Amino acid sequence: MTIEHDILGANILIVDDQDVNVRLLSRLLAEAGYSRVASTMKPAEVCALHRRDNYDLILLDLQMPAMDGFSVMEALKTNEQESYLPVIVLTAQPGHKLRALQAGAKDFISKPFDLVEVKTRIHNMLEVRLLYRKLEAHNKDLERAVSERTAELRESEARYRSLTELASDWYWEQDDHGEFTKVSGPVMEMLGLRVGPLAAGSAPNLDDGWDLAERKALQDSIAARRPFLDFAFHRTNSDGSRQQFRVSGQPMFDQACRFVGYRGIGVEVTSGR
Repeated sequence: MTIEHDILGANILIVDDQDVNVRLLSRLLAEAGYSRVASTMKPAEVCALHRRDNYDLILLDLQMPAMDGFSVMEALKTNEQESYLPVIVLTAQPGHKLRALQAGAKDFISKPFDLVEVKTRIHNMLEVRLLYRKLEAHNKDLERAVSERTAELRESEARYRSLTELASDWYWEQDDHGEFTKVSGPVMEMLGLRVGPLAAGSAPNLDDGWDLAERKALQDSIAARRPFLDFAFHRTNSDGSRQQFRVSGQPMFDQACRFVGYRGIGVEVTSGR
């Protein structure tokens, strides 16, 4: 479908207390090819009609008895489902044009009608209106897609963490300053670090049997932001027994390729476990 097809199929309401004006505008729009044109001579009905039929354009006379066009526009603003006021006002009073635009009208048509002007202003208004609606729909689709993708990523992360916990003895994360944000297992002792809030209150003996050369090699890999897989690590306990571990880690980067930290897993592989 073309934008012209959408314009001619737009939903239009004519509001005027003068039957002659209603008939003139209705005939003009029909001859121009518009297929969905309704009218009312009762301004008090406009809000209910708009909530029901969601008009793309309302042609609104300003000077009507009982309820003038300004009052109608104020009432239309109470429609919470519609933030855009799709109104062209019809007026014979030049002084009312600025006030109408300040009240929310998008354009005006002067009386007596210049038929070319009427058709041009209506066509232009509808083109802007329909493009606005397309943009609004696109933004909603985009928001929905982002929301769905975010939910998928959170679910994926939850699955990843669950599998990590099943596949390893412990899991750890560091931020871009090297502070631990998540820790399970003896990784802080391995690295010889006591940083960040997670380490507060726990002061392991950092040299308690850990191989210092292995520790330095692991620290060097992290400092260089290199991934490592199944890095072998061991500790000799005070009773002479030996514990062996394997640790894997990878640097994390955001969408702008900025380093944001490390995460990794580890497992004890001591024989006889």
